Amino acid sequence: MNLTSRPVDPAPLAHDRVYRHLRSRIMHGDIPPGAALTLRGIGKEYEVSMTPARESVRRLVAEGALSMSNSGRISTPLLSNERIEELAALRALIEVELASRALPRAHLALIERLQNINAKVGEAVAHRDAVSYIRTNLEFHRTLYLRAQAPAMLAMAETVWLQMGPTMRALYGRLRRTDPPHFHKLIIAALRAGDEPGLRLAVRSDVTQGLRMLAT
Repeated sequence: MNLTSRPVDPAPLAHDRVYRHLRSRIMHGDIPPGAALTLRGIGKEYEVSMTPARESVRRLVAEGALSMSNSGRISTPLLSNERIEELAALRALIEVELASRALPRAHLALIERLQNINAKVGEAVAHRDAVSYIRTNLEFHRTLYLRAQAPAMLAMAETVWLQMGPTMRALYGRLRRTDPPHFHKLIIAALRAGDEPGLRLAVRSDVTQGLRMLAT
Protein backbone atom coordinates (compact mmCIF):
# COMPACT_ATOMS: atom_id res chain seq x y z
CA MET A 1 0.00 0.00 0.00
CA ASN A 2 1.49 3.33 -1.04
CA LEU A 3 1.16 5.91 1.73
CA THR A 4 3.14 8.59 -0.06
CA SER A 5 1.02 11.71 -0.23
CA ARG A 6 0.40 13.19 -3.64
CA PRO A 7 1.16 16.87 -4.18
CA VAL A 8 -1.92 19.08 -4.08
CA ASP A 9 -2.68 20.98 -7.24
CA PRO A 10 -2.67 24.65 -6.17
CA ALA A 11 -5.00 25.78 -8.98
CA PRO A 12 -8.29 24.62 -7.39
CA LEU A 13 -7.24 26.18 -4.07
CA ALA A 14 -6.43 29.46 -5.79
CA HIS A 15 -9.73 29.42 -7.67
CA ASP A 16 -11.71 28.83 -4.48
CA ARG A 17 -9.89 31.60 -2.63
CA VAL A 18 -10.53 34.12 -5.40
CA TYR A 19 -14.15 33.01 -5.78
CA ARG A 20 -14.97 33.27 -2.08
CA HIS A 21 -13.28 36.63 -1.56
CA LEU A 22 -14.76 38.19 -4.68
CA ARG A 23 -18.18 36.75 -3.84
CA SER A 24 -18.03 38.31 -0.37
CA ARG A 25 -17.03 41.69 -1.78
CA ILE A 26 -19.91 41.66 -4.27
CA MET A 27 -22.48 40.52 -1.70
CA HIS A 28 -21.46 43.23 0.76
CA GLY A 29 -21.55 46.04 -1.78
CA ASP A 30 -17.81 46.63 -1.90
CA ILE A 31 -18.06 46.90 -5.69
CA PRO A 32 -20.63 49.38 -7.08
CA PRO A 33 -23.26 48.38 -9.66
CA GLY A 34 -22.11 48.37 -13.26
CA ALA A 35 -18.41 48.26 -12.36
CA ALA A 36 -16.23 46.63 -15.03
CA LEU A 37 -13.82 43.84 -14.10
CA THR A 38 -11.15 42.07 -16.14
CA LEU A 39 -9.58 38.65 -15.80
CA ARG A 40 -6.17 40.29 -15.92
CA GLY A 41 -7.12 42.71 -13.16
CA ILE A 42 -8.54 39.94 -10.96
CA GLY A 43 -5.44 37.82 -11.51
CA LYS A 44 -3.17 40.71 -10.59
CA GLU A 45 -5.17 41.66 -7.48
CA TYR A 46 -5.23 38.10 -6.13
CA GLU A 47 -1.83 37.10 -7.50
CA VAL A 48 -3.16 34.16 -9.50
CA SER A 49 -2.95 33.04 -13.11
CA MET A 50 -5.72 33.54 -15.64
CA THR A 51 -7.17 30.05 -15.06
CA PRO A 52 -8.31 30.58 -11.42
CA ALA A 53 -9.50 34.08 -12.30
CA ARG A 54 -11.55 32.75 -15.22
CA GLU A 55 -13.06 29.90 -13.19
CA SER A 56 -14.07 32.16 -10.30
CA VAL A 57 -15.72 34.58 -12.74
CA ARG A 58 -17.53 31.71 -14.45
CA ARG A 59 -19.04 30.62 -11.13
CA LEU A 60 -20.06 34.15 -10.18
CA VAL A 61 -21.69 34.71 -13.57
CA ALA A 62 -23.67 31.48 -13.06
CA GLU A 63 -24.88 32.79 -9.68
CA GLY A 64 -25.91 36.15 -11.11
CA ALA A 65 -23.26 38.03 -9.12
CA LEU A 66 -21.51 39.12 -12.32
CA SER A 67 -22.72 39.57 -15.88
CA MET A 68 -20.79 38.89 -19.06
CA SER A 69 -21.66 40.45 -22.42
CA ASN A 70 -21.31 38.74 -25.78
CA SER A 71 -18.05 40.62 -26.24
CA GLY A 72 -16.72 39.20 -22.97
CA ARG A 73 -17.08 42.36 -20.86
CA ILE A 74 -17.43 41.44 -17.18
CA SER A 75 -19.31 43.70 -14.77
CA THR A 76 -21.38 43.75 -11.61
CA PRO A 77 -25.15 43.78 -12.23
CA LEU A 78 -26.90 47.04 -13.03
CA LEU A 79 -30.46 46.05 -12.10
CA SER A 80 -33.58 47.38 -13.75
CA ASN A 81 -36.56 48.44 -11.65
CA GLU A 82 -38.38 45.27 -12.72
CA ARG A 83 -35.48 43.12 -11.58
CA ILE A 84 -35.31 44.93 -8.22
CA GLU A 85 -39.03 44.32 -7.72
CA GLU A 86 -38.59 40.65 -8.60
CA LEU A 87 -35.72 40.15 -6.16
CA ALA A 88 -37.58 42.06 -3.43
CA ALA A 89 -40.54 39.70 -3.90
CA LEU A 90 -38.19 36.71 -3.65
CA ARG A 91 -36.71 38.06 -0.42
CA ALA A 92 -40.21 38.49 1.00
CA LEU A 93 -41.17 34.91 0.14
CA ILE A 94 -37.98 33.14 1.20
CA GLU A 95 -36.93 35.16 4.22
CA VAL A 96 -40.37 35.36 5.81
CA GLU A 97 -40.56 31.57 5.62
CA LEU A 98 -37.06 31.18 7.07
CA ALA A 99 -37.91 33.49 9.97
CA SER A 100 -41.13 31.62 10.64
CA ARG A 101 -39.27 28.29 10.76
CA ALA A 102 -36.63 29.80 13.04
CA LEU A 103 -39.14 31.11 15.59
CA PRO A 104 -39.64 27.83 17.54
CA ARG A 105 -35.84 27.64 18.03
CA ALA A 106 -35.37 31.31 18.94
CA HIS A 107 -33.87 30.90 22.41
CA LEU A 108 -32.68 33.78 24.58
CA ALA A 109 -29.06 33.42 23.47
CA LEU A 110 -30.10 33.92 19.84
CA ILE A 111 -32.08 37.05 20.72
CA GLU A 112 -29.11 38.47 22.62
CA ARG A 113 -26.86 37.67 19.67
CA LEU A 114 -29.21 39.51 17.32
CA GLN A 115 -29.23 42.52 19.64
CA ASN A 116 -25.43 42.59 19.63
CA ILE A 117 -25.28 42.38 15.84
CA ASN A 118 -27.88 45.13 15.54
CA ALA A 119 -25.66 47.32 17.71
CA LYS A 120 -22.89 46.79 15.12
CA VAL A 121 -25.36 47.77 12.40
CA GLY A 122 -25.93 50.98 14.33
CA GLU A 123 -22.18 51.62 14.53
CA ALA A 124 -21.85 51.17 10.78
CA VAL A 125 -24.68 53.66 10.23
CA ALA A 126 -23.05 56.16 12.61
CA HIS A 127 -19.77 55.90 10.68
CA ARG A 128 -21.58 56.02 7.32
CA ASP A 129 -19.78 52.83 6.30
CA ALA A 130 -21.91 51.28 3.55
CA VAL A 131 -19.97 48.04 3.27
CA SER A 132 -19.97 47.40 7.03
CA TYR A 133 -23.66 48.27 7.14
CA ILE A 134 -24.54 45.75 4.44
CA ARG A 135 -22.27 43.08 5.97
CA THR A 136 -23.69 43.43 9.50
CA ASN A 137 -27.25 43.73 8.20
CA LEU A 138 -26.90 40.44 6.33
CA GLU A 139 -25.20 38.89 9.37
CA PHE A 140 -28.30 39.81 11.39
CA HIS A 141 -30.58 38.03 8.93
CA ARG A 142 -28.29 35.02 8.41
CA THR A 143 -27.94 34.48 12.17
CA LEU A 144 -31.71 34.30 12.52
CA TYR A 145 -32.26 32.13 9.45
CA LEU A 146 -29.66 29.56 10.47
CA ARG A 147 -32.05 28.59 13.25
CA ALA A 148 -34.59 27.56 10.61
CA GLN A 149 -32.41 24.54 9.78
CA ALA A 150 -33.37 24.87 6.12
CA PRO A 151 -30.02 25.00 4.28
CA ALA A 152 -31.43 24.84 0.75
CA MET A 153 -33.76 27.75 1.45
CA LEU A 154 -30.96 29.76 3.07
CA ALA A 155 -28.74 29.12 0.04
CA MET A 156 -31.48 30.57 -2.17
CA ALA A 157 -31.68 33.66 0.04
CA GLU A 158 -27.91 34.13 -0.16
CA THR A 159 -28.04 33.92 -3.95
CA VAL A 160 -30.54 36.78 -3.95
CA TRP A 161 -28.31 38.78 -1.57
CA LEU A 162 -25.38 38.17 -3.87
CA GLN A 163 -27.23 39.49 -6.91
CA MET A 164 -28.33 42.56 -4.97
CA GLY A 165 -25.07 43.47 -3.21
CA PRO A 166 -23.98 46.29 -5.55
CA THR A 167 -27.54 47.63 -5.73
CA MET A 168 -27.77 47.63 -1.93
CA ARG A 169 -24.67 49.84 -1.92
CA ALA A 170 -26.48 52.31 -4.19
CA LEU A 171 -29.60 52.12 -2.01
CA TYR A 172 -27.63 52.89 1.14
CA GLY A 173 -26.28 56.06 -0.45
CA ARG A 174 -29.78 57.17 -1.42
CA LEU A 175 -31.41 56.51 1.95
CA ARG A 176 -28.75 58.43 3.92
CA ARG A 177 -29.52 56.45 7.05
CA THR A 178 -28.89 57.98 10.45
CA ASP A 179 -30.45 55.19 12.55
CA PRO A 180 -30.32 51.38 12.47
CA PRO A 181 -33.18 49.65 10.60
CA HIS A 182 -36.39 50.16 12.56
CA PHE A 183 -37.75 46.75 11.63
CA HIS A 184 -34.82 44.94 13.26
CA LYS A 185 -36.17 46.03 16.63
CA LEU A 186 -39.61 44.74 15.67
CA ILE A 187 -38.09 41.41 14.59
CA ILE A 188 -36.34 41.04 17.94
CA ALA A 189 -39.50 42.00 19.84
CA ALA A 190 -41.58 39.47 17.89
CA LEU A 191 -39.02 36.73 18.57
CA ARG A 192 -39.05 37.54 22.26
CA ALA A 193 -42.86 37.44 22.36
CA GLY A 194 -43.18 34.34 20.17
CA ASP A 195 -45.37 36.41 17.84
CA GLU A 196 -45.29 34.68 14.46
CA PRO A 197 -47.63 37.08 12.58
CA GLY A 198 -45.66 40.04 13.94
CA LEU A 199 -42.38 38.40 12.98
CA ARG A 200 -43.53 37.67 9.44
CA LEU A 201 -44.73 41.25 8.98
CA ALA A 202 -41.52 42.75 10.39
CA VAL A 203 -39.26 40.62 8.20
CA ARG A 204 -41.33 41.27 5.08
CA SER A 205 -41.26 45.01 5.72
CA ASP A 206 -37.54 45.01 6.47
CA VAL A 207 -36.46 43.17 3.33
CA THR A 208 -38.75 44.98 0.87
CA GLN A 209 -39.29 48.56 1.99
CA GLY A 210 -35.91 49.99 1.04
CA LEU A 211 -35.66 48.02 -2.19
CA ARG A 212 -39.00 49.26 -3.40
CA MET A 213 -37.96 52.83 -2.61
CA LEU A 214 -34.98 52.25 -4.91
CA ALA A 215 -37.23 50.99 -7.70
CA THR A 216 -39.53 54.01 -7.63
